[in-house]
Amino acid sequence: MGAEDEGTKTIATNRRARHDYFIEDRVEAGLALTGTEVKSLRAGRASLQEAFARVEEGQCWLYGMHIPPYEAGNRFNVDPLRRRRLLLHRREIRQLGHGTERHGLTLVPLRLYFRRGYAKLELGLARGKKQYDKREVIQRRDAERDLDRTLSERVKGG
Repeated sequence: MGAEDEGTKTIATNRRARHDYFIEDRVEAGLALTGTEVKSLRAGRASLQEAFARVEEGQCWLYGMHIPPYEAGNRFNVDPLRRRRLLLHRREIRQLGHGTERHGLTLVPLRLYFRRGYAKLELGLARGKKQYDKREVIQRRDAERDLDRTLSERVKGG
């Protein structure tokens, strides 16, 4: 997150997505939100843990994203887990729908952020990892860590 663009403020990331899925493609989507939801997001409150997206009837919808109610929102607050419309071009929606239907991919939210004052969602077209894929990644990471450790000890000792 150190390489963020100017004017971009990250609200939430879905770190679990990179562990459970191979990310094939990424798309930036806008979100259709209510005023109290935006105020809650500006306070940095949101969760992408259980969220996923689906293409239905020519629209892209986000399910399971939790935006807690805004404290001062009283009657204007909406259901924290309601489905939210993703704002994409028709061509992008068609491509995402094609990927999910024909290739068995999943739409997974990766990151929620503000860019130039607008709430945006980085959506990933992802393929699920098998258990052995996850083990392989962990073994590779451990091997790289051990190699770095031995190299740094060699440099310090020499």
